[in-house]
Amino acid sequence: MNKVSVIIPVYNVEKYLRRALDSLLAQTHRDWEAILVDDGSTDGSGRIARQYCDRDRRFVLVRQENQGQGAARNNALKTASGDYIMYLDPDDSFHPQAMELCVAAAERDGSDMVTFTYDHLYRFLNKCAHRLGLGDVKPRPRHYRDYAYHVTDNIFLHATESSHPQGIDRQWRVKHCQAWRCLLRADLARKARFAEGLKYEDVPWWGEILLNVRRTTITRLPLYYYYPNPGSFIMSAGREEHIRSLLAILKQTDELYAKATTAQRNAWNANFRNSYNRYLQKKQHRA
Repeated sequence: MNKVSVIIPVYNVEKYLRRALDSLLAQTHRDWEAILVDDGSTDGSGRIARQYCDRDRRFVLVRQENQGQGAARNNALKTASGDYIMYLDPDDSFHPQAMELCVAAAERDGSDMVTFTYDHLYRFLNKCAHRLGLGDVKPRPRHYRDYAYHVTDNIFLHATESSHPQGIDRQWRVKHCQAWRCLLRADLARKARFAEGLKYEDVPWWGEILLNVRRTTITRLPLYYYYPNPGSFIMSAGREEHIRSLLAILKQTDELYAKATTAQRNAWNANFRNSYNRYLQKKQHRA
């Protein structure tokens, strides 16, 4: 059994995949496995994934017909054997200490979840470079020894979808619902399923994570390198698909939170559902 299982859905990302997988090979924490789910790629992604599996047996390749990112992540959980689960998108990459710091924090604090953020400068510089027609900017990771963190047994006090949240702890906020922003205990990760066949597949998943997590360590460490890829899963979708997916995931989360406590439901509505409602209305108005 490995300490960390990293789940990576792979679909037509041959241009970026090596960078993502190399960031795993560079990890200071060595006890990991990576579950690569080839979601019916039609480019060279599957070949690249197989090369890394042949090179290092910590990489495990799973193939499926094209079913989307949600199904790929759900299927990967069937194979994952780690004590902890992390998610990595195939066009992004990890800071070299991502696993080391997150595992240490989880075991120090007895936490089910450790959250972190992305390197804002890396994303900004790449967006600027792309606008100017220049090549990609490489990350410049710093080494972390000491860092500020906060431990909570009530994640609803800190979690929000809003970029400018009201009524929550601004210093220790956990913004948005992307799966890549946390390390999870495996038993918690297996309780939550990603929506399949939809964009925003991580919204119902995040709603379920929030209902089941007991203790969380919140950090502001920029341990993730988010690459501004215009061909990404969300960016490439049409307006009608966005609207259809938003309506479907709102229905799923409504059903989920109908069984929650009043306090949990109120927190979800205030900090998440209201933001999705506004976004949906904007999409519908533009349609």
